[in-house]
Amino acid sequence: MSIKMMHHVCIQTEKYTESLDFYTRILGFEVISETPNFHNRDFNTWLKLGEFMIELQTPKQGDTLNKWSNLNEGIVHMCFLVDNVEEEYDRIKSLGYNSFKIKNGKVVYDVEGEKLMKIKAPEGTEIEMRDTDI
Repeated sequence: MSIKMMHHVCIQTEKYTESLDFYTRILGFEVISETPNFHNRDFNTWLKLGEFMIELQTPKQGDTLNKWSNLNEGIVHMCFLVDNVEEEYDRIKSLGYNSFKIKNGKVVYDVEGEKLMKIKAPEGTEIEMRDTDI
């Protein structure tokens, strides 16, 4: 097989400033490059965490993006493995971020004996965090 690894996910957003803050300050990604006026877009920015990257971009001028829905076909969420989900929840909440998905009245909940939580990024991307590998 010639595929070596997953390189990046591209996320478009009409809430660029809020999304950039979320991925850098809340999730800890580093800005690798930020290019203004990129092919009819206000910004195209590369973010990196470990070996994984996100290409964060604004829509092309004049375009209006469709809002995220879990009824969309294709990728529904992305997941990050953390050391401890409860501690990660406390850390993120202490930074003032509080857009968490609630299930059965809980932010951190069990799925088949494993703890996880989901966060909604400013542009609508659903992000799962778990502390157990599959």
